[in-house]
Amino acid sequence: MIIEPKIRGFICTTAHPAGCEQNVINQINYIKSKGSIEGPKKVLVIGASTGFGLASRITSAFGSGASTIGVFFEKPAAEGKPGSAGWYNNAAFEQQAIGAGLYAKSINGDAFSDEVKEKTVNLIKQDLGTIDLVIYSLASPRRTHPKTGVTHQSVLKPIGQPFTSKTVDFHTGIVSDISIEPAGGQDVENTVAVMGGEDWLFWIETLKAAGVLAEGALTVAYSYIGPSLTEPVYRKGTIGKAKDDLEKTVGVIDQVLGDLKGKAYVSVNKALVTQASSAIPVIPLYMSLLFKVMKADNIHEGCIEQIQRLFAARLYNGGAVPTDEQGRIRIDDWEMRENVQSEVSRLWEEATTENLSAIGDLEGYRKDFMNLFGFNIAGVDYQKDVDEVVETPGLLS
Repeated sequence: MIIEPKIRGFICTTAHPAGCEQNVINQINYIKSKGSIEGPKKVLVIGASTGFGLASRITSAFGSGASTIGVFFEKPAAEGKPGSAGWYNNAAFEQQAIGAGLYAKSINGDAFSDEVKEKTVNLIKQDLGTIDLVIYSLASPRRTHPKTGVTHQSVLKPIGQPFTSKTVDFHTGIVSDISIEPAGGQDVENTVAVMGGEDWLFWIETLKAAGVLAEGALTVAYSYIGPSLTEPVYRKGTIGKAKDDLEKTVGVIDQVLGDLKGKAYVSVNKALVTQASSAIPVIPLYMSLLFKVMKADNIHEGCIEQIQRLFAARLYNGGAVPTDEQGRIRIDDWEMRENVQSEVSRLWEEATTENLSAIGDLEGYRKDFMNLFGFNIAGVDYQKDVDEVVETPGLLS
């Protein structure tokens, strides 16, 4: 069938298998071009099918020759109905990895559930024995708690008072003001339950109890801080409370890993176009301006460039892992440079519908958004019939 993009709000309801495959191949080629990393050899990526999680799996496999297990929750393709982008991404990754002689298997299911954790433990025991790196990169709007059975729904809201600022509809380019009402009721608690550190801890406790973590094992979860422009709706909003909880969990996990001489880190990453970030008001305008400034300074990175630098220059640099005073890895360092942020702030004040295409990089933002779903990838013929049913060679039944 011929697959075209169907946009609804901040998501695309279709995905292109050939485009997703080429996107994955492009990332693999980038990692190969940067040379080998003396990194992990047996890696579990929780949230492995898109964004930073996918980039982490690609970097582990093609940068360090690692055996990888990916956990994700994606929609398979069916005849006449394309699968999700993450489904096609994972299929492409596993085809490339297995073709290169690398071990690559995956589990498709609710990573918050005890069932998926048990399946993962059994697979590690059966095939790999132990894991030396666990990447936690889940981005979900809801979580059914495995102990209570309660389903929690996260929200993106400020705390205490309404927040009014600029935003852009990145499809139309219209810049407008937006007001977001503050969180109420159980909004904060629910968001922390979904996006905080509890499930990360549950995973590490489960893996440790099963004896499948290697001595010296590392685990890394991803976070974001961002500038003062986005603080009210992000770092000081409901999602910020969840990120605070995620970061506090590091100390608890360090205790769990203590006798293994393991270590937990939170990596604070750069603002990038992901399915999750596209849903946050204000962020698309900020990123459009940020991309323009960083590209002009030749310091712009996508997910794969960020994670390659995280592995090569931070986690596996041959020495101590550099962190900030809170113990966080700061791979957002280029974004948060004073000259970058001051220029973005200046452009923010000037930004209008009429001038955004000139002072910002809205086209770059749109391209990155479409690339998430396998569209607008160079070298792909979108007028050509493609088989929408793509099998994942390493998927557990």
